[in-house]
Amino acid sequence: MPRIATKDRIGRDELLEFVRTRHHLVLVTTRADGRPQLSPVTGGVDPGGRVVISTYPDRAKAVNLRRNPAASVLVLSDEWDDAWVQVDGTAEVLDMPSTEAEDGLVEYFRCISGEHSDWDEYREAMRRQGKSLIRISVDSWGPVATGGFPPDRAPAT
Repeated sequence: MPRIATKDRIGRDELLEFVRTRHHLVLVTTRADGRPQLSPVTGGVDPGGRVVISTYPDRAKAVNLRRNPAASVLVLSDEWDDAWVQVDGTAEVLDMPSTEAEDGLVEYFRCISGEHSDWDEYREAMRRQGKSLIRISVDSWGPVATGGFPPDRAPAT
């Protein structure tokens, strides 16, 4: 039986639940010359409903977002041909050693991996590494989609 493409419109709560369980993302930012910059990243959803990504302050994604906070994220399922969604929003970049960045990085870890065995050790590692946190406030999103034949073009079975 041929696979039929789907595109399901969902509300914000359903979107956040969908994204919460998926951690493979492609972040799209804008370079200074206007071209897109794509970055495969690991991400999650923080308690405030924002998409969160850990990075370093001098990475292209962080530099681009400081200049232009518009961001898009393609959220992929673990299986390549499973459901996905595009999320668009406004980003902020938080740098260590601020308390807000440190606390945000703790939440980032929690939403992806759960509890750490030693939070003091984790916080120290984030300070030592000079990590940054990208937080994207969700402004809009597309349908949750799957690939396949458009329903009106599927081969007869």
